[in-house]
Amino acid sequence: MRLKFIGADHEVTGSCHFIEACGKNILVDYGMEQGKDYFENVPLPVSAPEIDYVFLTHAHVDHSGNLPLLYAKGFRGKIYATEATVDLCDIMLRDCAHIQMQEAEWRNRKAKRTKDLDLMEPSYTMEDAEKTIKSFIPCVYNKEIEICEGVKIRFTDIGHLLGSASIEVWLTEKNVTKKIVFSGDIGNKHQPLIRDPQKTPDADYVVMESTYGDRLHSETRPDYIKELAEILERTFKRGGNVVIPSFAVGRTQEMLYFIRKIKKDGLVKSLPNFPVFVDSPLAVEATEIFRANQSDCYDEEAMELVKNHINPITFPGLNLAITTEESRAINEDPEPKVIISASGMCEAGRIRHHLKHNLWREDSTILFVGYQSIGTTGRAIIDGADQVKLFGETIDVKADICKLDGLSGHADKNGLIEWIEGFTAKRPKKVFIVHGEDSVCTSFAECLRNEHGYDTYAPYSGTEVDLISGNILVEGKPIPVKKKESTLVSDVYARLKAAGARLMGIIARSEGMTNKDKAKFADQINSLCDKWSK
Repeated sequence: MRLKFIGADHEVTGSCHFIEACGKNILVDYGMEQGKDYFENVPLPVSAPEIDYVFLTHAHVDHSGNLPLLYAKGFRGKIYATEATVDLCDIMLRDCAHIQMQEAEWRNRKAKRTKDLDLMEPSYTMEDAEKTIKSFIPCVYNKEIEICEGVKIRFTDIGHLLGSASIEVWLTEKNVTKKIVFSGDIGNKHQPLIRDPQKTPDADYVVMESTYGDRLHSETRPDYIKELAEILERTFKRGGNVVIPSFAVGRTQEMLYFIRKIKKDGLVKSLPNFPVFVDSPLAVEATEIFRANQSDCYDEEAMELVKNHINPITFPGLNLAITTEESRAINEDPEPKVIISASGMCEAGRIRHHLKHNLWREDSTILFVGYQSIGTTGRAIIDGADQVKLFGETIDVKADICKLDGLSGHADKNGLIEWIEGFTAKRPKKVFIVHGEDSVCTSFAECLRNEHGYDTYAPYSGTEVDLISGNILVEGKPIPVKKKESTLVSDVYARLKAAGARLMGIIARSEGMTNKDKAKFADQINSLCDKWSK
């Protein structure tokens, strides 16, 4: 019964934890790394075909985005997540595949014009994403689910995103049961639309995020509607646009919630009927998923609007841009407007086009409404960069740069402490601190240990724990990341090797086949070898 830390250890993104118990290999999350990568992650201790299950805390790609890559390498197990998370992953994983395939196509066109670039192969394809989606098992909140003999789980609403959850995992071997709770991303209280984080009363171990473990939100909740209305008013008076880089799922819907209220109350006097463009096919689909899951996930205030037949996230003047032509037309229109587009950290997607058209304009405003990881374009702009590079072109930053402070989907330090203090029936034996910047993981672990009496540990990737005894079997080391190559044609060879590993896994499990089937299987393999050995 072992736990191994793989990703998001002394780093904010790329969440991945590995459990070996009850004869099964289990992953909790398998996310992409975003922004600057500081430490090397150890590889998964088993091959993809040997993974039996994945338990997914929520749909954000830094928790889910590598699942199609796992499928491409041979994973054929089941992925357990809440119903809303399954719905969101249906669009988000396909979007990830689309972005990667677009970037590969762009790079390969460029490679044809220069000898300095190799061909690029996307990490996974749309087919991989679509087949991964079919592996999902939708689950309801607050219900114990028996996965297999010795393994049970339960999802609890953690208030970070529609469908987000902490996951309780019960493991039983030889009449010994241990309970480990994975916090996922703990939500901020009093967010629009979704419920506040729910607590869990008992655990033997807790794996806890620490994204905002070194900072506090304002003691008084900011008046987001008033602040946003003031930003809109002064920008429209200048004749400029308000461009909002926003995560397509979660933050976009919150902004629509605020704007509906602003329009209803007539808070923007200079342009009361201002147009709003949501330029993200993903955000458009996600907004419909919010509506479909409102009864399971909305808070009381939002549900009160629904009961009065009011859609909390739509209003007159809302325009949804789906096609490339519709997106391009937004910047051809001189009328002042709000443009909400993804990605939230300005690393990919249509937002980069809108930044290119607006960053240099002194009359426009770029409004950040979410966390910006170190190393991202968004973080550079927030930190005062005079110029940024977009599509190989240097763009001067002359627009007004604003941020809605406190508007975060993450609990702050006090919120994190409040959540861990909810384990009142059984205090965890050990709390593992993950999913934060290097210094934050260390300082938050020290805070819980010195000020609140918890036995804490902030593991680096590669740390391995015996869950029976609680002993650390292997202590991971902070290995600085080497400069990573792009996903070039050499990675196709890695994919070929993965396919070979999958084949060996099938062969290893073929003992129970009939002799006739084994002979047929061998003939097919030999035929394939003959074809490619010429």
